[in-house]
Amino acid sequence: MQSNLECLLDYTTPSIPSQFLSKSEMRKLNRLWNPLDREKVEYFSLSDLWNTYDEWSAYGAGVPIHLANGQKLVQYYVPYLSAIQIFTSNSSINYSREEAESACETRDSCSDSLSDEIESVSEKLLTWDGCSSEEGVLEQDSFWHPNDRLGYLNFEYIDKSSPYGRVPLMAKIRGLGRRYPGLMSLRSVDLSPASWMAVAWYPIYHIPTGRSHKDLSTCFLTFHTLSSTFQGMHIFGLVKLILSILSKNAVYLSIHYD
Repeated sequence: MQSNLECLLDYTTPSIPSQFLSKSEMRKLNRLWNPLDREKVEYFSLSDLWNTYDEWSAYGAGVPIHLANGQKLVQYYVPYLSAIQIFTSNSSINYSREEAESACETRDSCSDSLSDEIESVSEKLLTWDGCSSEEGVLEQDSFWHPNDRLGYLNFEYIDKSSPYGRVPLMAKIRGLGRRYPGLMSLRSVDLSPASWMAVAWYPIYHIPTGRSHKDLSTCFLTFHTLSSTFQGMHIFGLVKLILSILSKNAVYLSIHYD
């Protein structure tokens, strides 16, 4: 029998129909991010990724839960975009930073914990392999330029607001997409392995309804790579860096291809 955490991972991991690049398109890929020995390269569009969150954003993602007393129920979690960083090989796109500030002075402990995780990951990424968090861009003074390895940071969003002031992930993406069209048009093969997002999952209700259970009040933070670079590979490098600074309620997820 699956644990509750395993059920959470299964029921909140995006599953996207796979698409394949043509041979001519494969030759145009960044070879540091996409090895030459691949016979085929699967990818997904970011617009398809966001579509998987549409129903979850409206009604919640139902996760089967087994309580300590033996009771079984379905807990529903709503996804919220906590952070996203998009790195590409193209520096001509204007860098865009979006940040949602908290409208109130106090945040609940769950929000505090998740926001702290996000800031920690973001800062680590921007200082990894020569990247400067002060400048918000990557340095270029090593044999393999960090810009070649990680790409250029073209879009960044970090939400520091209270959960009560947030909108679900799909509504947030639509709003951000109007200011940064790349959120809808880019593909996973266009992104460097440093591209990632974090999704906060907050419980809203459970079926059957009844008295609230302490075990069901936990919120979760999931991290997702957005690049095709990790296709068929074991977790390494950037993902290890992320995993090393996560709390017990934060987990790393990849994107599933159908």
